[in-house]
Amino acid sequence: MPRAPSFRLLLPSLLLTLLVAGCGDKDAQAPAAVTQPSAQAAAAADPAAAPLLGALQKQLDGYRRIIVLLADEEQQSAADRTTSTRIGQQLFHDGLEQRGAIATQFDTLLRGTSPQRFATLGTVLDYIESAPELFDADRLAFREVLRDLHERIGADSSLPAVKLHQRIGEDLEALDEIERNYNQELTRIFSRFERTRAIELKREKWDDYIAHLHKDYSREAILRDYGVIEPYPMSMKDSDREIFGRDLPPKTVVLTFDDGPHKAYTDEVVAILKRYDVPGVFFEVGRNLGKVDTDGKVSLGPMAKISRNLMEEGYAVGNHSLTHAQLSRTTGDALRQQVLDTDTLLKDVDSKRAPLFRFPYGARNAEGLQLLNEAGLKSIMWNIDSMDWADPVPESIVQRVLDQVNKEQRGIILFHDIHDRAVKALPQILDRLIADGYQFAGWNGRDFSVARPRKGSDRDATVTTGYEKSWAIVVGIDNYAKWPKLEYASHDAQAVADTLTGQFGFPSSQVIVLKNEQATRNNILAAFHDRLSDDRTGRNDRVFVFFAGHGATRQLASGRDLGYIIPVDSDPKEFATDAIAMTDIQNIAESMQAKHVMFVMDACYSGLGLTRGGPSSSSFLRENARRSARQMLTAGGADQQVADAGPNGHSVFTWVLLQALAGKGDLNGDGLITGTELAAYVAPAVSAVSQQTPAFGSLPGSQGGEFVFQVPDSQEYLNADTRQLTADAIALNNKVDAAQDAKNSEAPVTVADLQGGKAKLVVPTAGPASDRQRSQQANDRGLQLYREKRYDEAAVQFAEALKLRPDFAQAANNLGFVYYRQQRYAEAARWLENTLKIDPSRAVAHLNLGDAYFHAGDKAKAKQAYTTYLALQPQGTGAAQARAQLEKL
Repeated sequence: MPRAPSFRLLLPSLLLTLLVAGCGDKDAQAPAAVTQPSAQAAAAADPAAAPLLGALQKQLDGYRRIIVLLADEEQQSAADRTTSTRIGQQLFHDGLEQRGAIATQFDTLLRGTSPQRFATLGTVLDYIESAPELFDADRLAFREVLRDLHERIGADSSLPAVKLHQRIGEDLEALDEIERNYNQELTRIFSRFERTRAIELKREKWDDYIAHLHKDYSREAILRDYGVIEPYPMSMKDSDREIFGRDLPPKTVVLTFDDGPHKAYTDEVVAILKRYDVPGVFFEVGRNLGKVDTDGKVSLGPMAKISRNLMEEGYAVGNHSLTHAQLSRTTGDALRQQVLDTDTLLKDVDSKRAPLFRFPYGARNAEGLQLLNEAGLKSIMWNIDSMDWADPVPESIVQRVLDQVNKEQRGIILFHDIHDRAVKALPQILDRLIADGYQFAGWNGRDFSVARPRKGSDRDATVTTGYEKSWAIVVGIDNYAKWPKLEYASHDAQAVADTLTGQFGFPSSQVIVLKNEQATRNNILAAFHDRLSDDRTGRNDRVFVFFAGHGATRQLASGRDLGYIIPVDSDPKEFATDAIAMTDIQNIAESMQAKHVMFVMDACYSGLGLTRGGPSSSSFLRENARRSARQMLTAGGADQQVADAGPNGHSVFTWVLLQALAGKGDLNGDGLITGTELAAYVAPAVSAVSQQTPAFGSLPGSQGGEFVFQVPDSQEYLNADTRQLTADAIALNNKVDAAQDAKNSEAPVTVADLQGGKAKLVVPTAGPASDRQRSQQANDRGLQLYREKRYDEAAVQFAEALKLRPDFAQAANNLGFVYYRQQRYAEAARWLENTLKIDPSRAVAHLNLGDAYFHAGDKAKAKQAYTTYLALQPQGTGAAQARAQLEKL
């Protein structure tokens, strides 16, 4: 089974949204009192912690000031917003400097030999987790600081360090959970883990939090403290020396990324741009590239390779000053150094550097603009700010950008390639802009223009998700009153519903499940009409419909077949009137506003009036965000019966469907499963192991779009409790894989359509992916192979993941556990030790290591590993096993 979450506390779905109000629905005028001491009391009790606590309070102070400046952005005038943003960016970069100072204090403390150093860090964590003066929203101010400490303390393998590493990791996971689920209600808290310290929920409303901050801060005082830096008076329109983006053609945007290069996120941004086949412009800080000595000698650093790769791949790379200084305050030689030294570094990286400059914070003066003119550089500003430098919530970044683009209708968008939240927001933004018909301009050497598609883009582009809401209707009927009873339909339906809500994150409130006596004709139609038809779904939503039960076919007087799905209360003698005809389904599908709808019917019949699927080339898929989709996949034809004897209490069709949704349906390895890919995997697989011939096509009115599932990254660390497939499931999967291996993987897949003909489905080639993405995909393939007990093949995939990402602790653990299953205990111990070098507080790896050493006969090391596991997870799922093994030792 998946590893139990190691959160110190799974925080509720409450998230700091810097510009969005309403973080909760529980009134809380002030933080609830707790027993933990305030920062002042903690510093008095532990003087060694006082400097760190003081530094953290400075970090929090800057963070709160940014919030106060920007919380009422929509009520501010344009000039006030410009000022707030500029000062907010200065505060943000001051925070980066403060974070560096805190990291230095951590280094000093950890290099010491005092046995109290871990207790001091514990005091710091107590403050972050439980200080009574902190609101929940405050704690996100410390996320990057905690990440820095987590990385540093991971180098110490002593038990106190390992336990602190675990504690920090749990707090980070809790804060990440806020980001993932900020707009959902709290459903549970993992109280089964004994915790003496934790980030305790107070669920204040966002307005309450802002009101609390306004007691101590005012916008006017913040601006006074930091100084209002007025830019050199000039027109805000595009000119020969400066471009804002307001004179671009209608529905045209330029994507720009500041402050890089970053060792991880720049490549991730590039991978996204390639997938969408859109250009981008990168403005880089000189000190990230290297340095220029006083004699003009250039010394490039390791990050310069990232910039070189950008230029070689055709991206424009411009100048963002040497140190990200406030250039409106800088003059003379210092100003020239900021501009010209960075230009020298960029030219040394590659002479193809773009002659573009972006003033940090947009703060410029007449001298700076004159210097750019002398150096042959053009100032590139922006008119759309994502605010990703301040907003930790990807969803609100997406909405802010879309709102500004909708207002401006064109422009230059400012992002930063130094934040993971920008990476998370970018695909959603591109999906929506493409759907709304926007073009993307790049730098052509003279100005910004919309380029022709790259050569080969028809092969490289791919479809991606971009849905606002996800809905589903899932029906399963075994207990028919007048039709033959079935065995597995209800179980099939529940498994599909669980997959949608679990693996793919469909909200349970938006998944309607009707089983057996609930699945009457009226209830099924009401689910469609009352919940999903007309304007109840949005134009960027998706709807998935699954039916498992009887199907029937009736020949009309015209000779045409008409298919029906059979509700629980239908009479075989009257099904023409009391069943649900496929014409009804078609009408329902056309009445929905949702962009993409997919029907999967585990029933056999014909006569759906389907059209052939649209083109399946990737150039077609590239336009998926614009096109609606109404797709259907059925289990077989009118003269066939559903094979109701698949593994684990499923029909063969549903079993294969579930395997496809678990990842096998991602035929091109891009992390996405389209409706076409689902059919291309399921149809030939079911035909190979049964007498059914599944059919696939698009309902009339479909514009040729594709329903899309995004395959989530697996978080599973293999261990003794990990479930594997049963013998009959493995046997069936082996037959399916053999059939897949027998055909040419690049050839079109031929499937039946519901008119008795054939359709060819072509799966497009995947677009480029970053090493991190490819590593995760290899790891996830390894997990699939492990569950099928194909250990050698699984080991190859885990090894591939580690080749791409040597610090991938999950893949290292999983490779070690495969060796353990193969009874190669020395190799297993070696890789599990490697796992703990990467992530020393990963409790499950200590448990696995104990098992490896136990079977290898090294009792001392086995005892140490089991003891460490129990110290980290005294109530964990493996605690009883570890104690039993210790008794044997």
